[in-house]
Amino acid sequence: MSETETNDTNRIWSFFLDDMIAFTEKVLSYTAGMDRQGFELDGLTYDATVRNLERIGEAATHIPLIVRDAVPSIPWRQIIATRNRLIHGYLGIDNDTL
Repeated sequence: MSETETNDTNRIWSFFLDDMIAFTEKVLSYTAGMDRQGFELDGLTYDATVRNLERIGEAATHIPLIVRDAVPSIPWRQIIATRNRLIHGYLGIDNDTL
């Protein structure tokens, strides 16, 4: 397997970076102009935002460690940990952090 592939698929890892950017753009688009109260009260926007944050973290898990280590300015572990907290802690999402 080459450095351009992920461990569990034949998909080129850079495609996952493209996905992360697309999911981020969705989050920014969905929440543009919203204040915190409006965001928390808008169930569709809230759910769509949470889902796309999960997807960002999931995509980050497919970036090879050698690439993540080469770009330490990106908080890879925090991105992945956020995904895990959102997926596994659905009753305890901290809206201050979100």
